[in-house]
Amino acid sequence: MLLGWVSDMLHEILLWIESLGYFGILIGLMIEVIPSEIVLGFGGYLVSKGEISYFGAIIFGVIGAVAQNWILYGIGRFGGRPLVEKYGKYIKIKMKHVDIAENWFKKYGAGIVFTARFIPVMRQVISVPAGMAKMSFSLFTLLTALASIPWTILFVHLGKTLGENWEDIDDKAAQYVQPAILIAIALLIVYVVYKLIRSKGKSV
Repeated sequence: MLLGWVSDMLHEILLWIESLGYFGILIGLMIEVIPSEIVLGFGGYLVSKGEISYFGAIIFGVIGAVAQNWILYGIGRFGGRPLVEKYGKYIKIKMKHVDIAENWFKKYGAGIVFTARFIPVMRQVISVPAGMAKMSFSLFTLLTALASIPWTILFVHLGKTLGENWEDIDDKAAQYVQPAILIAIALLIVYVVYKLIRSKGKSV
């Protein structure tokens, strides 16, 4: 019964996204009631049907991803830890993940906002400590947008390629997501080494 209700709700949300077209993708990503992979994959399916354009889906997908992280950044900047502790569970944010992200941000600096976008869970959570640290909003937006572009292109493209079988996107995406995570970790290591060398250079 529960699974049937969830399936029906998902179906209604997707119909709503389809009815709004580009703005359905934008709003769907911004509030993320369902995972971004599903929203973007469904957007790709709409592209395959000719209901929206490929580049339009990507543009509104990136805008939606950035807007969602603006909200999380605002929560961190203006509400701080007390707001996250009280209401985080309602937006699927756990304090233990915020603690990890905050430690990363303090240790590695603003650049972690880019690399963390490719790591599950941390992808959204990193925005909260960025806000708490009052990171430059323009730099935050730039790094978030740059990291959102390849993620958006990947899932829109896969949804378009799969067409009617877009619901199989998780299986299809695995072969791309896993290497992306490894690349993100490699970038993180390079960034950490760069920060260490730079800090040592300043201390000499």
